[in-house]
Amino acid sequence: MSLFLVPLLVGFGVTVAAVPPTMWLAGRWRLIQHPRRPQDVHVRPVPRAGGVAMVLGFLVAVAVAQWLPVERSDPNEVIRLRGLVVGAVLAAVAGLVDDRRELPPGPQLAVQVGLALVAAWHLIFIERFRNPVDGSLVVVPLWIVVPFTVLWFVGTMNTLNWLDGLDGLAAGVAAIAGTIFALHMLRMQQYSVALLPLALVGSALGFLPYNFNPARVFMGTTGSLFLGYTLAALSIMAGAKVATMLLVLAVPILDVAWQIVARLRRGVSPFQGDRGHLHHRLYDAGYSQRQVVVGYWGVCAFLGALALLLPAPLYKLLALTFFGSLGALVLRVLVPPHVSPPVAQGPATEAEGSEMGTSGSE
Repeated sequence: MSLFLVPLLVGFGVTVAAVPPTMWLAGRWRLIQHPRRPQDVHVRPVPRAGGVAMVLGFLVAVAVAQWLPVERSDPNEVIRLRGLVVGAVLAAVAGLVDDRRELPPGPQLAVQVGLALVAAWHLIFIERFRNPVDGSLVVVPLWIVVPFTVLWFVGTMNTLNWLDGLDGLAAGVAAIAGTIFALHMLRMQQYSVALLPLALVGSALGFLPYNFNPARVFMGTTGSLFLGYTLAALSIMAGAKVATMLLVLAVPILDVAWQIVARLRRGVSPFQGDRGHLHHRLYDAGYSQRQVVVGYWGVCAFLGALALLLPAPLYKLLALTFFGSLGALVLRVLVPPHVSPPVAQGPATEAEGSEMGTSGSE
């Protein structure tokens, strides 16, 4: 078992060592997040190039993992690994361009669709899953495979991007999701593939000491797109664990859907940033950043554990329905409507995860 800790520890160590240089580079590259919009909750400029360090930690850990003596039984593993690495790098590059030039929604969406097609080209696509009612195997028709895969990748990347609004929130959730995928792969004896989410867990955990409240560095769109692409790919490489992914990210996904509907009802673009996200509304209701973030982590970990422990897809569907309804109730009744108060004075806090088409951050 200690063998499987190697990519986690390598990813952690490389990321911890790489963050300080990326903070220095952020100043040279003018990648500084200034508080200037209603959804920004930090009060002083903060560098936002930390995502580069996470990508570097992940890539080094994945490279090391390929030298470990574990069983490799999938004949297409090398192709999928190439798709994971190439797509993750391209996602980071696209995010870095957005952090630097603040791309509008159209180009961002085009980039995300392109990244999904890169994954599909490398055999990372959803072509079959278990029927949650009777457990039978459902084979997706070929003409649906690519659109379904594109929707999955674009949805996951935007979920992580929009989630990235408080210190440590997105990195912590990504670490939890990666842990759930790794445990599932180990249980299914997919030993070589299990090394990949462990590399992601290590890089995310290595970033958190600098990113947890009060954050000294933000991951930027570089980090959120990288995390979103990698999680989407790993969920498919784990055996199209759609229900598992949906359970782990149930709260962020519900929040994204709620925000899109709410903005459309107000007659504004769904990509126009505001403080309507659940994490912002809880923060504005008086909870501290750490309380909100740790609460999110706890809920995601609990739902991820359910995904591992529930015996059949039907129970996962029932759990997803129940907790989705409960989350909708929280959004509708228990959390007061969002407001956009003036930025308060205090320690710097994260506000990075940009809505598509906006610069900067939540």
